[in-house]
Amino acid sequence: MGKLTVRALRAVLVVVLVGTVFVQASMVWALVSGNDPEDGSLPLTALRVITILGMASVQVTVVCVGRLVAMVRRGTVFSHAAFRYVDGVIGAIVTAALMWFAVTILNAPGQRDDPGVTVIMGGIGVAILGVALIVLVLRMLLAQAVARDVEAAQMQAELDDVI
Repeated sequence: MGKLTVRALRAVLVVVLVGTVFVQASMVWALVSGNDPEDGSLPLTALRVITILGMASVQVTVVCVGRLVAMVRRGTVFSHAAFRYVDGVIGAIVTAALMWFAVTILNAPGQRDDPGVTVIMGGIGVAILGVALIVLVLRMLLAQAVARDVEAAQMQAELDDVI
């Protein structure tokens, strides 16, 4: 992975991390201050809590991806230590999908005249779960690569003994 790519990815990760912290702080302020009363159209308190949790799942993903990028730069990504971070990404994506389904459920009563919006939102939740499945497949590929790397190291050790 090139230096420019790593720097660009790190910059994006920092911007996303700062943005999510800002959104979380705004939601916590709105909850604590009481300056933004609910108008009754949507349960805003529940949506704010879901937003805070959703931003936390994004933050977990950002940290895990950052750690994986660091492992790539060091050449240690094909190790068992990488699984912890990939599992963190999968868990965070599933959590984000669950948060999205909660938002869909909270929004559904207001969409009785137009249930298509709820169906579309449900479809987006399924797509988010699809991303988690894609990362799971990539985890399986990582497992195969790690196994091959271990096998190659064993064969190299045997060859070194023979020589």
